[in-house]
Amino acid sequence: MTTMTRFDFSGKRVVITQPDDFMGPTLSRLFADSGATVIADRRSLRERGQGAALIEAAGHVDILIAQLGIPAPSTPAIDVGDDEWREAFATMVDPLQELTRAVLPQMIARKAGKILLMGSASALRGMKRASTYSAARGAQLAYIQAVGVEMAPHRVQVNAIAQNLVDNPMYFPPEVQAMPAFQERIRREMPLGRLVSAEEDARFAAYLCSDAADCFVGQIFPVCGGWVPR
Repeated sequence: MTTMTRFDFSGKRVVITQPDDFMGPTLSRLFADSGATVIADRRSLRERGQGAALIEAAGHVDILIAQLGIPAPSTPAIDVGDDEWREAFATMVDPLQELTRAVLPQMIARKAGKILLMGSASALRGMKRASTYSAARGAQLAYIQAVGVEMAPHRVQVNAIAQNLVDNPMYFPPEVQAMPAFQERIRREMPLGRLVSAEEDARFAAYLCSDAADCFVGQIFPVCGGWVPR
């Protein structure tokens, strides 16, 4: 197994939402191995108020890693119903705003803090049958860009990773990766020629949460092996 202990987060308190999903297990392991206290809160953030409650329960937060993912709907745009649309925004967009609003006051007061969204490159490239998911993911990225430039004078860095085709069990479980059609998609669409590993993605996330990345302001970083058009 590739070692990921290349960062020193000793004394840092890191909140990771959806710690059992998406990139959660790999990120939790990396930060814990790097000395951080990882607060892996498993509460659902679907209901209003839960994001603020999570931050209150966490107390001091140096780093917030916002993972807010769902299985992507594949409904044709003409058939998307109100319930599907609202659910995507209620689970991926509303909690992001609530978590950020709750954690920023303490970061502003200390003039230090990192917020990193684990977002999606689906917001950066048109995809058929993905209008609901892509719209919610796009709203996430637009929010991060706006808050990032607003927080820069307070020395709080707010950025996002926009990923796709990263090896994780939520979106690309082994049974999907074994499908010939999926393997052909990788050959056709991905210049890298393989999935980005979870470790590669997590190490980049750790870099963005480290002191070495204090210069980044409201930026969106595609991590997708060249899937996003250059």
